Amino acid sequence: QCSSCVGETPLKIIVCICVDDVCLQGYQGLVDGGDNIKLATWESVSMMLQLGGTVIGSARCMDFRAREGRMKAALNLVKLGITNLCVIGGDGSLTGANQFRTEWSTLLVDLVKAGKISDDEAKTSSHLNIVGMVGSIDNDFCGTDMTIGTDSALHRIIEVVDAITTTAQSHQRTFILEVMGRHCGYLALVTALACGADWVFIPEMPPDEGWEGHLCRRLADQRARGCRLNVIIVAEGAMGRDGKPIGSEDIKKLVEKNLGFDTRTTVLGHVQRGGTPSAFDRILGSRMGVEAVMALLEATPETPACVVSLSGNQAVRLPLMECVQVWDVTSLFLLALSRSFENNWNTYKMLAHINPPDTKSNINVAIVNVGAPCAGMNAAVRSAVRIGIIQGHNMLAVHDGFEGLAHGNIVPITWTGVSGWTGKGGSELGTKRYYIISLFQLSLLSPLLLSPHQAFMGGLELVTAREKYEELCIPMVVIPATVSNNVPGSDFSIGADTALNTITSTCDRIKQSAAGTKRRVFIIETMGGYCGYLATMAGLAAGADAAYIYEDKFGIRDLEMNVEHLVQKMKTDVKRGLILRNEKCNANYTTDFIFALYSEEGKGVFDCRKNILGHMQQGGTPTPFDRNFGTKMGSKAVLWLTEKLKEMYRHGRIFANTPDSACVLGMRKRALTFQPLAELNEQTDFEHRIPKTSWWLKLRPIMKILAKYNISLDTSEHAHMEHVIKKRVSMPAPLIKKHKEEVEEEEE
Repeated sequence: QCSSCVGETPLKIIVCICVDDVCLQGYQGLVDGGDNIKLATWESVSMMLQLGGTVIGSARCMDFRAREGRMKAALNLVKLGITNLCVIGGDGSLTGANQFRTEWSTLLVDLVKAGKISDDEAKTSSHLNIVGMVGSIDNDFCGTDMTIGTDSALHRIIEVVDAITTTAQSHQRTFILEVMGRHCGYLALVTALACGADWVFIPEMPPDEGWEGHLCRRLADQRARGCRLNVIIVAEGAMGRDGKPIGSEDIKKLVEKNLGFDTRTTVLGHVQRGGTPSAFDRILGSRMGVEAVMALLEATPETPACVVSLSGNQAVRLPLMECVQVWDVTSLFLLALSRSFENNWNTYKMLAHINPPDTKSNINVAIVNVGAPCAGMNAAVRSAVRIGIIQGHNMLAVHDGFEGLAHGNIVPITWTGVSGWTGKGGSELGTKRYYIISLFQLSLLSPLLLSPHQAFMGGLELVTAREKYEELCIPMVVIPATVSNNVPGSDFSIGADTALNTITSTCDRIKQSAAGTKRRVFIIETMGGYCGYLATMAGLAAGADAAYIYEDKFGIRDLEMNVEHLVQKMKTDVKRGLILRNEKCNANYTTDFIFALYSEEGKGVFDCRKNILGHMQQGGTPTPFDRNFGTKMGSKAVLWLTEKLKEMYRHGRIFANTPDSACVLGMRKRALTFQPLAELNEQTDFEHRIPKTSWWLKLRPIMKILAKYNISLDTSEHAHMEHVIKKRVSMPAPLIKKHKEEVEEEEE
């Protein structure tokens, strides 16, 4: 069933599989019916993947709030034979969907009594299946790590922050940026982490009494340290503990009056909702759409309405009403709609509100970048340096990787020495490809290695060399940082998201270059070594027809099938094709070979162009994800080293030779975990520098189905229904009162 009509976007999956129709203008279109509910075809929803907003429109609908309006909507669905409905929206939209489903049987009874539908029609449409997907830039829905649209909104915000930072540094100004988030401060908090803001105001965590003095001291202290700018992030719903709003203009007046700083405010507004969706949002929407289809196909009259959510890198299903009811005004937001929110807040507090101690620990911590540079490395270094200084350590920077370590190219690095590094691409410390370390002695304590597979292998050599060099019996940690995302022990690596977005945006431009011309197929080569992560995920994000990778073996017959598939596709209204090839997917089927094959076999139907993206994939400013991820990884690594150093300190010296004293810090599903380097040996293909198993390989069938290949989708590991774990945080009474008033205003 899935292979016959799943489309390129979440919308197509919904309209082709679930209901075969699209409903224009949200619930209003459902109520009005007529031309607002249209048959969707494969071609009508093609080339939508790179478009922002919603092509089928959305509108607030007062009619649907009344039973009469829902009865009209039910009538329209029954007449069109629609019994499966997928709703993309926020908590209000999903609450309305659940109410609609709950009332469905009584609505049918009323329609039969009114003579608007027959008994047979009522029997045929006796049950309505509903599944929800959360589309909200605020990331304010409980039960999912990320909502569709949040990552794209962060991209828009960071673009503005980077532009403002330039002028702020030039004029030595304080900038106050107000972002969306009336009830949820996720956007503000992650933005503050991603840009290294001096202060952030969010609804969930109102500042302590006397915050005005603390804020001014903080800004003055940063200027005294040599910083030429101050950045303050404010969520639009920020308020004090007395329930009074804290606005950007209020903060501006405070700073100007108390400090005399030249201060500017910028309210981003609806800029945050626009623009091209990020690679993450495209993939998330596509995955959620497929899972929504699976949920509807498996639904029974007894199955509760569910929401398709994201937990780590896994799609899960949660009871719709459990998610909605957790949004409880009497406890105002439950700190941490997800564990990620709490981790972000704790990391930010440590970096922005804790001052370095007066006493030193006499511990040296060295930071080394190894292998090829990638965006996000500098964010991790900045975080590691500042957390280390807060812990009282002496932080040292090793320039030029292991070669610099061997030659003693090591210098102290200070708090202000890493100012502004969060948004810088590449590696400020410098880095070189890994080479065999022969004979040297190490007088440093606790190296922190940032880099790709080379650092993993280098870390293993350092551990092995402990038997010969006692100086190497110190705690070590490796942070995966590579565009290839090929480090064992971690689902994600710093830098991979930036590279993925670069590839995706480049594919968009390349496809657009063929607009208005004859039919054309583009062959694009991506980086990654032997790891096909970039090619696969970019294929999903850009709507590729095929992605050739080393892990998924292919031969000449597969190439023939792909060419024939494109020939048939080009005979329809589709005018462009996209083929991605990982740089080392096959030694014989090179990019030139595939280009020549497609060019020859497509003669008379389409022509071909090839593009090798090269090192542009390693450059550019880091994405919000890589900045945030790098910041949290650097912080957690140094805190772990600190604990290990205390644990391994005996008789006036540090001696660490146990397997768990040298680890890789990686993300596994939704948690950051430390795994001993030695234990990851069996999980590694050292010849090709890739893990033996990779979670993203399970997404490849989705890419093929969305490219209209007639293959089956393995549903043996589909998401099961889970339940929401409620975590409540008591809030001051004025905040609860204020929040209730705002909710009542929205309902009115």
